[in-house]
Amino acid sequence: MESPHMAAMKPRTGDGPLEATKEGRGIVMRVPLEGGGRLVVELNATEASELAEALQGVVS
Repeated sequence: MESPHMAAMKPRTGDGPLEATKEGRGIVMRVPLEGGGRLVVELNATEASELAEALQGVVS
């Protein structure tokens, strides 16, 4: 019996600065986490704009 295929595993994202980059049609945001590692989130342009507005509301 052949085993089912597993999804490709991506390398772990190491510690690093907060960054947002455009990759293809999406925006990838990498946020450093307390205790190490980074949270990686992919957003579309609408979601990124909504996030920016929400952050402005609490930072201002």
